[in-house]
Amino acid sequence: MPTVAPDIEVLARFGRALADPIRCRILLALRQAAAYPADLADALGISRTRLSNHLACLRDCGLVVTAPDGRRTRYELADVRLGHALDDLRTAVVAIETDRTCSEADEKGCC
Repeated sequence: MPTVAPDIEVLARFGRALADPIRCRILLALRQAAAYPADLADALGISRTRLSNHLACLRDCGLVVTAPDGRRTRYELADVRLGHALDDLRTAVVAIETDRTCSEADEKGCC
């Protein structure tokens, strides 16, 4: 169990990044391949300004990095393990949702 402040801060940053559906979509897109902001905005159907704000948040959280490519800047996950972590987290949540072992889940809204 994380008890050291830096461990908790890392998890809080990750949670902050995942708290917004657009940031989740960006992370999932970058899990597939690095991308340029204009291409990401088009693929996600959002404005470049809005995308820029979300990319800034993801950079501040340490989850994405930029890679210069000539006159353009490409975005990618900061570490390939983040893609694996996203897959594992998604799979775990789906498994939990389909295996509600708590008999009081519907009444208490817990599990």
